[in-house]
Amino acid sequence: MATPGDELDNLAHLLPPSWKTQVTAWLAEDTPSFDYGGFVVGEVPREAYLLGKGKQTAVLAGVPFFTEVFTQVGCEVEWHMKEGETFEPVKHVATVRGKARHILLGERVALNMLARCSGIATQSKKFKDLADACGYKGIIAGTRKTTPGFRLVEKYGMLVGGIDAHRHDLSSMIMLKDNHIWSHGSITNAIKQARKVGGFSLLVEVEVGSEAEADEAIDAGADIVMLDNMEGAALADAARRLKDKWAGKRKFLFESSGNVSEANLHERALNEIDIISTSAVHQSVQHIDFSLKIQKPKD
Repeated sequence: MATPGDELDNLAHLLPPSWKTQVTAWLAEDTPSFDYGGFVVGEVPREAYLLGKGKQTAVLAGVPFFTEVFTQVGCEVEWHMKEGETFEPVKHVATVRGKARHILLGERVALNMLARCSGIATQSKKFKDLADACGYKGIIAGTRKTTPGFRLVEKYGMLVGGIDAHRHDLSSMIMLKDNHIWSHGSITNAIKQARKVGGFSLLVEVEVGSEAEADEAIDAGADIVMLDNMEGAALADAARRLKDKWAGKRKFLFESSGNVSEANLHERALNEIDIISTSAVHQSVQHIDFSLKIQKPKD
């Protein structure tokens, strides 16, 4: 039985009312016409084991989406571990029960989603653990470089993996990147224009490429300054000087982004930096191998 604490930590409660329609669309895409294989197996009741495979310790993520796929095709899912837990392959993760053709209708859609979401959660946890081992006290975050139409699942995987999902869309936060600045003409004027329409409720983040640009952004009232592609001692020194200069005058956060990887994370994990964002936790991640095996009926 779930405890009140478990319910408060249930990330599925974050999902918007529209999320189940995405699952419906996945199923419609996968079976747009006749289900020939389903015709062959018919509607005999069957039980299938979801197995976590592969060659690495993995994080389970995507449980509500997987369950909803099979709910929509008339099956039931019994989970044998909690979302966010790690497992060693081969692991019996869940059991799906239903009519044979219904199980096979949902199989590939559910497995593809679970493989990617769990891969993102696994990589996110890996980055978070590496940062913790470096003594980093700030925030590890993903980016908005997500797959069109699949953003909700990918952002969900980041959260399950224990990192920040960053902004979800263009409406979540005002981010002024180099193209905005170059198109408008100056950092200061761009921030003024953004404040005029964004009001008090939206944070303004500005991407800069130098200490001088960061100084201008802070002076103009940016809430977050992204020090793009700055690394090592140069990054730490610039952040330290600017925090000392503006101490007691402005409140702001520093974000480091661009070319962050497992190999160089220790160079960015500086406590002068408040946020480290990277697409390495969700772009080109290794998917986690799962299979769904229908069990032979017992005599």
